[in-house]
Amino acid sequence: MKHLAFALLIALPALASTAHAANEQQNKMAACNKEATGMKGDERKTFMKECLSKPAATTPQKAQQERMKTCNAEAKGKTGDERKQFMSQCLKKPAAS
Repeated sequence: MKHLAFALLIALPALASTAHAANEQQNKMAACNKEATGMKGDERKTFMKECLSKPAATTPQKAQQERMKTCNAEAKGKTGDERKQFMSQCLKKPAAS
């Protein structure tokens, strides 16, 4: 019984990661399908192939996390109010495209 519980503890993160990847792919498929509304035949087939091969768009949360990483790196050496003010201004900047 202990071996089964241990095996499950090891397998759960892998299963969660696989489920997350499948969910992202499903979301991507749904978005591409929505964009392909009205297309038929070869036009739709070509569009879907290109759409699904593009990297997934970043979510606002991921974009914010990336901005936070960048701002933190730029704020090295700053402390106290100077750092707070810098971080506030940095995080308000629009994301670079």
